[in-house]
Amino acid sequence: MSRVPDPLTVGRVIGEVVDNFTPSVQMDVTYNTNKQLANGHELMPPVIAARPRVNIGGDDLRAAFTLIMTDLDAPSPSNPFLREHLLWMVTDIPGITDASFGKEVVSYESPNPAVGIHRYIFVLFKQLGRRAVSPPSSRDYFNTRRFSIENGLGLPVEAVYFNAHRETAARRK
Repeated sequence: MSRVPDPLTVGRVIGEVVDNFTPSVQMDVTYNTNKQLANGHELMPPVIAARPRVNIGGDDLRAAFTLIMTDLDAPSPSNPFLREHLLWMVTDIPGITDASFGKEVVSYESPNPAVGIHRYIFVLFKQLGRRAVSPPSSRDYFNTRRFSIENGLGLPVEAVYFNAHRETAARRK
């Protein structure tokens, strides 16, 4: 029997963004399509313009989580020198709620893939107690792995990514 490859490994999220981890908390990301996001989905820019709803599972209302969203391929997949570009960060999200109950420390920036197909990643960390998470000084050159270490977050408890590219203009006949 062959083993099904992990989509986070295939999409190079594990390795480029985070180390290998075991998912332990359910996270549901839903844009205005009312369809739950799954690894590798392709979404168009109009769909992802508004902040998504992110529901956090778990079994402990006293737990706190940090949500990070980045563009791994900024400004272009062939030259991602801004890697990672931070699009959104919410801290102190209570377990069994959604991101709107947390503290938005970096406001949502709509993904804007100008060139090529970009990977957009949501990474969820469980905070250790109510320890304050320090916001980064810049959106560009963000590093999820380093941020996790600096803030004592450890390995992620869940992650999901999607792909998006710029819509082409309609051609005249």
